[in-house]
Amino acid sequence: MAKVAAKKVEEKATLLTDVKHAARQIWLAGLGAYSKAGQEGADYLKDLIKSGESVEKQGKKLVTEQVEAANDTVKTGVSSVKEKVEVQLDKVEKAFDARVASALNRLGIPSKKDVTALSAKLDELSALLEHASRNK
Repeated sequence: MAKVAAKKVEEKATLLTDVKHAARQIWLAGLGAYSKAGQEGADYLKDLIKSGESVEKQGKKLVTEQVEAANDTVKTGVSSVKEKVEVQLDKVEKAFDARVASALNRLGIPSKKDVTALSAKLDELSALLEHASRNK
C-alpha cells in the first residue's frame, strides 16, 4: 500500500509540475504576445503617421491649386467688370458733356468750338488790319 500511496504522491507531484510548466508557458506566451503587439503596434502607428502626412501634403497641394484657380477666376472676372464699368463711365461722361453743352448753347453761352472759331476769325482780321495799315 505504501507503494500505491507513493505512486499517487509521485503522480500528483508530476501533475503539479506539468501544470506549473503549462502555466509558465501560457504566461510566457502572453508576455510574448504583449511584446509583439506593442512592437507591431508602434510600427503600425508609424505607418499610419506616414500615410497621414502623405494625405495631408496632397490635400494642401490640392487646396493651394484650387485657391490659385479661384483667384485667377476672380481676377479675370474683376478685369472684365472693370472694363465694362469704364466703358459705361465713358458713355455717361459723353452724355453728360453733350447735355451740358446743349444747355449752355440754349442759354447763349458759346462752346469751346465756337470760341476757337471766333478766335481764329479775330486772328485773321487782325492780320488783315495789320496788312492794311502797312499798305497805307
